[in-house]
Amino acid sequence: MLSVSSAPYRPPPDALTLGALVLAVAAVSSSAPLVAFAAAPALAIAFWRNLLSVAVLGPFSLARRRSEFRALTVGAGRREGLYCVLSGVALAAHFATWMPSVQLTTVAAATALVATQPVWQGLIARWQGRRLPRAVWAGIAVAVLGAVLATGADFAVSGRAFAGDLLAVAGGLFVAIYTAFGERARTTISTTTYTTICYGVCAAILLVVCLLGGVRLHGYPAGTWLAILGLVAGAQLLGHSMFNYALHRVSATTVSVLILLEAPGAALIAWVWLGQLPRPLALPGLALLLAGVAVVVLGGARAGRRAEPVPIPADAAPLTD
Repeated sequence: MLSVSSAPYRPPPDALTLGALVLAVAAVSSSAPLVAFAAAPALAIAFWRNLLSVAVLGPFSLARRRSEFRALTVGAGRREGLYCVLSGVALAAHFATWMPSVQLTTVAAATALVATQPVWQGLIARWQGRRLPRAVWAGIAVAVLGAVLATGADFAVSGRAFAGDLLAVAGGLFVAIYTAFGERARTTISTTTYTTICYGVCAAILLVVCLLGGVRLHGYPAGTWLAILGLVAGAQLLGHSMFNYALHRVSATTVSVLILLEAPGAALIAWVWLGQLPRPLALPGLALLLAGVAVVVLGGARAGRRAEPVPIPADAAPLTD
C-alpha cells in the first residue's frame, strides 16, 4: 500500500461509520472462536469457507467483470493474473497454518500471534531494499519480544500449545506474503475479480490437500455447518466489507490498528462462549506483542506522511482471519 505525504481529505466519522467499525471488529473477532467451536478438521473448515465465499462472489463478478477476466489471460494482463494466483497460494498457506493453530493453542494466543502480519510486511519491505524508520524497527523488536514471551509460556505448558503458537506465527507470515501479492494485483484489477480468483485458487489447493491427506469434508453435525456459514457471512464477507466501507471516512492506518482489537475481542468471546481462559503466563507477552504491532503500524504511517510516496507495510491490513 502506498502512503503519500498529503493524505486525502476525509469527512469526520458519522454514526453509521462508527457502527460499521464496531460491527466489523465484532465480526472478525468471531472467526477464531468459531473455528475452535467447529467439530471439523481445520483444513476442511478453511476449504468450505473459501469455496462458499466464491459461490457468493463468483456469479456477481463473472456477470459484471467478464472482460476483466479475459484480459488476465492475454498480453500484459497475464502478470496480474499470476499475482492473483500466487496470492491465492499464499492465502491457502495462511489458512492451512493459522486455522489449525486455533485448535491447538488458545484463541487469544492464535489471534495475537497471527496479528504479527504488519511486522512480517515490514521485514519483506526491508528485504526488497526499502528503508524502514526507527519507530518501525522499535515496534518490530517489541513485538518479537512479546511473541517470544508468549510462546515461551505456552512451551512450558504443553508441546501442543507451543506447536499452535508456531503455526499462528507462520500464519502471520503467509498473510503478509498474500497481502504483498494482492497489492501488486490490485493496482489494475477490481476487488471482486481479485477476490474471486484468489479465493478460488485457495479453495482448489485446500481441496487437493484435504483429499491427499484423507481429511473428511462432510458428515459434520449441524452446529459445525452453522459455524462454517458464520465464518463466511461474518469474518470473510461482512467484517471485511464493513472495514472497506469505513475507509471513506477513516484512514487505512486507523483500520489497521482497529483490526488489532480482534485479539482481545476473540479472547473475550472464547472466554464467555467456550469457557476458554487465556493462560496467565502468556498474557504479558501477548499484550507486548500487540503494542509492538501498533507501533509498527503508526510509525510506518507517520513516516509516510513526512516523506515522498513510499510503501508503508502497515497500511496493508490483515483481512483474512
